Amino acid sequence: MMSWAQISDPISLPAVAKPVRIGGRARRCASAEKLRILHVFNYLGLGGTELTAMRVATHLGDDLFESHLCGLRGFDSNVLASRYPGGSVVAPERQEHGLQLQLFQLMKLIKTYQPQIVHSRNWGAIEAVPAARMSGVPVAIHSEHGYELDILSGLPGRQRAFRRAVYEMADAIFTVTDELRRYHARQAWIAPDRIRVIANGIDLESFAPRPEGRRSLCQKLGVPEGRFIFGSIGRLVVIKDHAALLRAAEVLHLRGVDVHVLLAGSGPELIRHQEYVENSAALAGRVSFVGAVDNVAEVLNAMDVFVLPSISEGMSNTLLEAMACGLPVIASRVGGSPEVIEEDRSGWLFAPGDVIGLAERLERLANSQEMRQSMGKAARARMVLKFSMERMVSDYRRLYLHLAMTRGVFARGYV
Repeated sequence: MMSWAQISDPISLPAVAKPVRIGGRARRCASAEKLRILHVFNYLGLGGTELTAMRVATHLGDDLFESHLCGLRGFDSNVLASRYPGGSVVAPERQEHGLQLQLFQLMKLIKTYQPQIVHSRNWGAIEAVPAARMSGVPVAIHSEHGYELDILSGLPGRQRAFRRAVYEMADAIFTVTDELRRYHARQAWIAPDRIRVIANGIDLESFAPRPEGRRSLCQKLGVPEGRFIFGSIGRLVVIKDHAALLRAAEVLHLRGVDVHVLLAGSGPELIRHQEYVENSAALAGRVSFVGAVDNVAEVLNAMDVFVLPSISEGMSNTLLEAMACGLPVIASRVGGSPEVIEEDRSGWLFAPGDVIGLAERLERLANSQEMRQSMGKAARARMVLKFSMERMVSDYRRLYLHLAMTRGVFARGYV
């Protein structure tokens, strides 16, 4: 594997690969002037990893790159139609019977699309690296973007050994936070400096302070004027611990704070959270479950404070988006959040599961509009300085181009 000192900064085997173009015609790229990149995922849905990749693929530039997104276990066509219109999505055809070998499936896709770069993301797609090597692809990259609940205590020995072997095959490994880099280096028994960090970035024009939108959304939801509104956006799953946010709202109400909670997202915990609210006298009429939304910026701008109470986290895109919208933020001290939030300046951190600690920080912000405004301005400035989409896309471009040139498959002199 190339060191970072050398660069800047079960499924049935398909009979054929089926290209799908969302919002347009399917095609295969034959241009020798462009780098063909196959971005491989376990499943293409509404997750932060997938949305970040769609943004990267969209903004890399058609002059030098052609991207194909591959969901090995399928994709959400509605998400892709709204978030990646016109993009090329590879959907393997499945058979009702046959050998359950993902490696062969990947090799079939690679033979069809003949990419110069294969980039796999997270554990569910990691076989793309050996598939690329066995297929003669010049550049293979793997990246890790977050956690699932079952890996927090460490990885099984066989998985650690396989990860190490794959990392040795890859031309580059990167994560989205320094904390993730240290974790995966430790789990794969390699030095952290063999893994790079490319932080996420967001669109600072789409996500910007627009306080005028608060009134219309609150009217739609029936939220009375003057309430202190906080909430979160994301998958409603155990690892996100939205239950802690709801319990903190109960504490604040009992302390006399006129609170309202906005929770946007869907997932297996939705019914449990709804039942909790129905059985809580303190939360009656004070929680809005708005489901999965496309108007994320509008929902954020209706809030006074954004809360990320996760038990564990990689780098949360919604945290970045909230800060870009000029919101003070409160997040659990896990994953990449301490790398994003400047404590006491743009927000606060708290121990995961510490409901009282979360409630106390929220109460301070509820009682001071001046503090909310000051922290919100600092949060926006932090995003402009460190976490813009332009910076993220530039990092990906440099990585792809450098490795392609190093492997002799691209020599147009772009870095």
